[in-house]
Amino acid sequence: MPNQHAGFRSVLIANRGEIALRIQRTARRLGMLTIAVYAEADRDAPHCRAADMALPIGASEPQASYLNITAILDAARRSGAEAVHPGYGFLAESAAFAQSCIDAGLVFVGPPAAAIRAMGNKAGAKHLMEAAGVPCVPGYQGEDQTGERMARETARIGYPVMIKAAAGGGGRGMRRVDHPEQFAAALQSARSEAENAFASGELILERAIIEPRHIEVQVFADAHGNVVHLGERDCSVQRRHQKLIEESPSPAVSPQLRERMGAVSVAATRAIGYVGAGTLEFLLAPDGSFYFMEMNTRLQVEHAVTEAVLGIDLVEWQLRVALGEVLPLGQDEIDARRANGGHAIEVRLCAEDPQQDFLPQSGTITRWRAPREVRTDHALADGAVVSPHYDSMLAKIVAHGNDRADACRRLANALGDCLLLGLPSNRAFLQQCVTHPAFLAGDVSTAFIDLHFPLSTRQRQAPSVLACQAAAVLLTHRRQTAARRYPAELQGWASSHAHATSCRFTLDGVDIEVRLRALAERRWALAWNEGSAEVEVASDSEGRVTLAMGDMTHQLDVAFTETCCQFTLEGVEHSAVDTTYARSARQGAQAGNGRISSPMNGRVVALHVAEGETVAAGQALLVVEAMKMEHSIAAPFAGAVKGLFIEVGAQVAPGGVLLEITAA
Repeated sequence: MPNQHAGFRSVLIANRGEIALRIQRTARRLGMLTIAVYAEADRDAPHCRAADMALPIGASEPQASYLNITAILDAARRSGAEAVHPGYGFLAESAAFAQSCIDAGLVFVGPPAAAIRAMGNKAGAKHLMEAAGVPCVPGYQGEDQTGERMARETARIGYPVMIKAAAGGGGRGMRRVDHPEQFAAALQSARSEAENAFASGELILERAIIEPRHIEVQVFADAHGNVVHLGERDCSVQRRHQKLIEESPSPAVSPQLRERMGAVSVAATRAIGYVGAGTLEFLLAPDGSFYFMEMNTRLQVEHAVTEAVLGIDLVEWQLRVALGEVLPLGQDEIDARRANGGHAIEVRLCAEDPQQDFLPQSGTITRWRAPREVRTDHALADGAVVSPHYDSMLAKIVAHGNDRADACRRLANALGDCLLLGLPSNRAFLQQCVTHPAFLAGDVSTAFIDLHFPLSTRQRQAPSVLACQAAAVLLTHRRQTAARRYPAELQGWASSHAHATSCRFTLDGVDIEVRLRALAERRWALAWNEGSAEVEVASDSEGRVTLAMGDMTHQLDVAFTETCCQFTLEGVEHSAVDTTYARSARQGAQAGNGRISSPMNGRVVALHVAEGETVAAGQALLVVEAMKMEHSIAAPFAGAVKGLFIEVGAQVAPGGVLLEITAA
C-alpha cells in the first residue's frame, strides 16, 4: 500500500501556480494546514502568499527546485508536513518521488509507487494493458532501439506512424511520420526531446490513427478494493499533441460506448493494484473502435470538467482516499449524477502566440481580469511575471451549462470577458475555436486545428484603421497627461492647438505614422495617407478609456508602460510602441541580414551546424527549449554559417543573436 493510512492534518503541495492554489482551497476547507514550496522565481507568487507556510527549495530552473526531490523532502521535514500532494506535472508521476515520500514517513497523496512505475513507461504499460485485455494500438515497444530496427518495425507497421517517448507525456518526444524519407530525422528529434524532457531516450512506435478523437476516462480507487469510473472527457482539440479544449461528456460517446470504455478502464485499474485518482487515455477511431494510449497516474489538468458535471471535488476525494477512507460515491450514484449533470467545457489559456505556430511567450502581465460567471483556476495578477522556466499554461476557464450548446455559449462569453494584456496569449484563438461551426456541431478530432485553423490562416493581419486611430490618440493623450504632470521635463510633448504634429509608432509590429491637430483638450483631428477622422477621449478612468470615433463610442481596456500602450479594441488585443522620438533604426538591422535571433527566452539544447558549414534554405540550425517544449530554428535562406554566438546549454533571450549566415 502507498501509505499507512495514518491521519494527517498538514499537507505540503509540491507544485506551483494555479494547481497549488486549487489544492490549497480544498485542503483548507477540510481543516488542513497548507505548506507551499517555491523556486526563486516564485518567491512572491500567489501560491506562497495563500499558504499557511512557504519554504524555498532552490533556483528558478525546475531541475534545481520543483524537480529536486531532496530539497522538497527537506522542506517537508523542516515544516513538519505530514503529507505531500504532487499536483500535476513536475514530480507527480515520479515513482522515485512517491517512494521517497513514503520512506521519509510522509503520506503521498497519490497511487502506489509500483503503479506509477508500471504505467510510467509507455512500452511496459502497453504490455500490461494487453495482458489485461485492453485494446492497444498496433506498434513496437521493444528493447532494440537502434535506428535500423526502428525503421524495419515502422515498415512493418506501415505509414503514417507515431514515434513516442516511452517515459513521457504531454506531447513531448512525439512525432508523426508520413513518409519514409522523414523517418530518420523525426526519430533523432523525438529522441533528443525525450532525453532532455525525461532523461530517457527510449521510444515506442504506434500506427497513426487518422483523425481520431482523444477520449480519456477518469478512474478512482480506494484502499478497500473499490474502483469506479467517473465518465469520459473529450480532449480532441490539441496543438503540438497537447490539449487545448476538454469537455465532458464527449459528443461522440454513446451510453453503450461509455459503458464499454468505463468497464475496460475499471478492469485495467484493478489489474495494477491502483489506489487514488488516475486517467486512462484512448484514441477513438472514426469507426467506433478505441485503443489504449497511456495511463496518467495523477490528477489531470482537465479534472474540473468532471467536477462540474458530477458536482464533486476530486482533490477532496484524493485526500480522503489518502486518509484511508472509502470512496464517497459508488458507480450507480456516479452514473445518476452524470445523467443529470449537464455539460462542461474547459479551455487552457496559455502564454503563446498562435500566429507564430503557438510559440511560448514570457514577460510581465500588465492587466488581468478573470472572466465572470464561470470557474477560472489561475494564479495571475497585474504585474505577475510569466517565467520561461515553466509551462505556458496560465489559467483554466471552465463553463458549465444545461447542455452542450449552453456550455459553448457561456464559454464564448467568458473568453470575451477575459482580459489579459502584457504578452501574447491564445485567448482570441480559443474564442474562435469554441465559436467555429464544426466545434459547435461537435465535429472535432485531433486534426481540428490543422483542418480549420492552419498556420496560413493564423498570420497576423495588418492593423485596422480603427486600431491605428485608437493607438495614435492613446499615445498622444498619454503624452499630454504626462506633460501636464511634469511640465518642466516634458515641455516639448505638450500639444499645440495651432499646428499638427506627427505621432509615429509600431502597432502590432507594423510602422505607422499619423498626423494629429488638437481641436480641444481631449479631441483631435487625425490624418494619414488613406484618410482623416476626428477622435475624442470621452472618458478616462484607471485602466479604461472611452473613445468617441465618429458617431460611435468604443470602450478600451488599456495598460501603459514607459513607451508602450497595450489595449483591447473590439475584442482584439493590440500593442503600440511609441517611436515618435526614437532614433531611426540602423540600416542592416532587419531580419533578412543573415543574423538569426532567438524568438523567445529559452535554452539551446541542440546545435546542428558548425562555423563555415554550408546550409540549405529551411535546414534546421539549432533547437531552443522553452516552457517544456523544443523549437527548431531553420535557415531563412541558403548560405554558409559565418559565425556561431552560442553553444549547447546556453540561455538565450528574445532578440539575442544566435548565429549569422551569409547568402550563397
